Amino acid sequence: MTDLSQITLKGGQRARVLQGHPWVFAGELRAKPNPAFDGESVVLKDARGHFLGVGIYNSKSQIVWRRFSRDTRAVFDRKFLEWAIQKAINRRAEGSFRRLVWSEADNLPGLVVDQFDDVLVIQSLTLAVDKRQELIAEILEELFKPKTILFRNDAPSRKHEGLQFIVETFNELPLPPRWYSIDGVDYNLDLEKGHKTGFYLDQREEHTKVAAFAKGRRVLDGFSNQGSFALHCAKAGADSVTAIEISKECVGLAQKNAKRNNVDIDFVAENMFDYFSSHRKEKYGLIILDPPSFARNRKAVEGALRGYKEINLRAMRMLAPGGILATYSCSRHVDRALFMEVLRQAAGDSGRRIEVIAQTRQPADHPVVLTMPESEYLKGCYLRAD
Repeated sequence: MTDLSQITLKGGQRARVLQGHPWVFAGELRAKPNPAFDGESVVLKDARGHFLGVGIYNSKSQIVWRRFSRDTRAVFDRKFLEWAIQKAINRRAEGSFRRLVWSEADNLPGLVVDQFDDVLVIQSLTLAVDKRQELIAEILEELFKPKTILFRNDAPSRKHEGLQFIVETFNELPLPPRWYSIDGVDYNLDLEKGHKTGFYLDQREEHTKVAAFAKGRRVLDGFSNQGSFALHCAKAGADSVTAIEISKECVGLAQKNAKRNNVDIDFVAENMFDYFSSHRKEKYGLIILDPPSFARNRKAVEGALRGYKEINLRAMRMLAPGGILATYSCSRHVDRALFMEVLRQAAGDSGRRIEVIAQTRQPADHPVVLTMPESEYLKGCYLRAD
């Protein structure tokens, strides 16, 4: 075993790490967290001294240890990073717009890397990754020769690791908004300021799949953001498309995108719940609901379930006969079983027969780890109303 610092679980613990989960919380350790280990590789042992893995450590975080390897010789150094990043890339399909690295799902806790053509966007969400982000950028530069590498270090979760918010490019040159063509649709993306890493790559496949229902239908795109679903539906031959988004800034960007793509979409800057209330007598052949997370933590789950039920109930009531509802949840604290139960309750209250066409999940470049339920966050369902 390598000569690394070691931590030990308390005796009698039912810690999830014993069932394969990659996290350990501070209260699960025998000794008080030691800041001397922060940002470094640390061996974890159970109460009997059995090896459980090597992980990155941060005494400031509630999640004090995150496993990156079950190899006793592993160290979170350049050699490991090169190997793990290359392995992550090898698992992905070829493409110009994709997630290349996704944190624990790729044994790189706290590292997210998205590719936007010739630009790579890095999010450093843990102290250990943050300390090595320039090294990571050098590895990615050797592999991809990108035009620019952007550090998008403004995610709220950085606060839990004691990290500051910083957005900058690796070469310190500005990265102004520009046009990108993704799956046949042009978008004006601001990768420095857009939500998360600038675009919802996890919904790319859904944009085209849902658009296959749009031809000849009246479409309502709820929580439209930059208008991706609306744009695809309009290009697919929808009779009309209305897109609702509360952010006036996002509406402005979406209108710019629609003009560039030469499609006619009615964008409305309004709260989705208010729109449902004021347009309850309207009927649509296709409704899309892709809201932001309603449950940022476990305490918010109860309220989130009420919100999901309400918007889906209203949508079901507004579907024309034979109409389709494509509905999603990206709340990792609301699992698939809870989401489907909410949809069942909404269907019951709607007074209509609602048929499940298909259930959807996150794409392959956002892999799910079976022993880490948090890695499966995005779930969806296509429904048809009689």
